Amino acid sequence: MSVRLKLTLSYAGFLMVASVLLLAAVWLYILRYVPTHAVQTIGGFVPGQGDLIRAFGPVVTVVLLFLLVVGLVGGWFLAGRMLVPLDRITEATRKAADGSLSYRIDLEGRNDEFRELADSFDAMLARLEAHVAEQQRFAANASHELRTPLAITQTMLEVARSDPDHVSPALIDRLSAVNSRAIDLTEALLLLSRADQRSFTRTAVDLSLLAEEAVETLLPIAERRSVVVETSGDIALTLGSRALLLQLTTNLLHNAIVHNLLEHGTAKVTTSVEGGFAALTVENTGDELPSQLITTLTEPFQRGTERIRGDHGGVGLGLAIVKSITQAHDGTLTIVARPEGGMRVTVRLPAMPSGSAP
Repeated sequence: MSVRLKLTLSYAGFLMVASVLLLAAVWLYILRYVPTHAVQTIGGFVPGQGDLIRAFGPVVTVVLLFLLVVGLVGGWFLAGRMLVPLDRITEATRKAADGSLSYRIDLEGRNDEFRELADSFDAMLARLEAHVAEQQRFAANASHELRTPLAITQTMLEVARSDPDHVSPALIDRLSAVNSRAIDLTEALLLLSRADQRSFTRTAVDLSLLAEEAVETLLPIAERRSVVVETSGDIALTLGSRALLLQLTTNLLHNAIVHNLLEHGTAKVTTSVEGGFAALTVENTGDELPSQLITTLTEPFQRGTERIRGDHGGVGLGLAIVKSITQAHDGTLTIVARPEGGMRVTVRLPAMPSGSAP
């Protein structure tokens, strides 16, 4: 049976039960004052209970039948009115299943359960539409970024094949560099996928130790670019994947170094615990950045400056990976442009409760 028919039968059934109970109460109340048998009095004939049953029975039957019809017809009408929003939600579900994620219910009326369900469904469709658009854009950008080194590799291999006796060391070095870039991009894509899926084990992690390790790893790059790296802060414990959080810290510091275009610039890493959150802040000197650019830096394959040449140029996924790792650890990512130039990136992750650290 349909929900409408079930509701109709329920309405009619409750109406009949209430009617029978009411009539039973009236009947029992009247019987208290009616004699068992008919009595002849001076004022006339007083009917007994049997006479009352014969007179009242057909009327009760007609009334109950009338109430049954009213309950069925009225219940069918009321159930239909009540289920109209559900029909709209069902239609939206069908369209979403067919791939039309742009359809919205936009249910009007009071804030009842159906309105809440419709608004939640609209919000879910909006998130799905944005997620699908982001995935499509990401796939297109990833395909484009991977196609470039593969096309270059193919061209150099054809050159080498056409003249195998004159393969220069420069060609081999160039081929190795292009292949390394393709490998870096593939590994970055895999890391981004792993962060999005949250497929990792959470352990106690100290962000200050990760900052020191990232500085030690990237110090040669900073020295070649004449960038001074400073670290400060307190112990900042959180729960998460040490490998992913180290990648997050390394990406932030790497960006602060390679995009630091000022001569003798600085990059500063700070850790702290504030308001129940373990915070990691990385800021660097550099050119002034427009606010429109800041909002796009966490998009995949977006770069704050032109493509960086030289060592560790990056593949345009650094901040996108940082954003995904932060979200996978239930944290927040804040990027602001410094008034004097450069930018400040702050990652806040839920801190471990005091006394619970191993």
